[in-house]
Amino acid sequence: MGNLGPTELIIIAVVIILLFGAKKLPDMARSLGKSAKIFKAETKGLRDQDADDAPVQQQPVQQPVQQLPPAQPQPPVQQQPQVAPPIEQTTQNKAANN
Repeated sequence: MGNLGPTELIIIAVVIILLFGAKKLPDMARSLGKSAKIFKAETKGLRDQDADDAPVQQQPVQQPVQQLPPAQPQPPVQQQPQVAPPIEQTTQNKAANN
């Protein structure tokens, strides 16, 4: 599966050219290159921002612990099993099943 020979690559290239057209391929490649450049710049900016934030360590702010009242126990609820009502068979249904 991972080994593509030259004939498979040629077939894939022909299919791509037929799908998108020869005129659109250079524009698509150009826009893909611009997108990759923008993505690379943004990820570099995020890495630089993380590096700037790393040396500054803040002390965690401790919130006072709020005690909640104990929960009131709920009485257990008796549940009856759910059963579907019986299906009535008419003479017409019996004839259709046979």
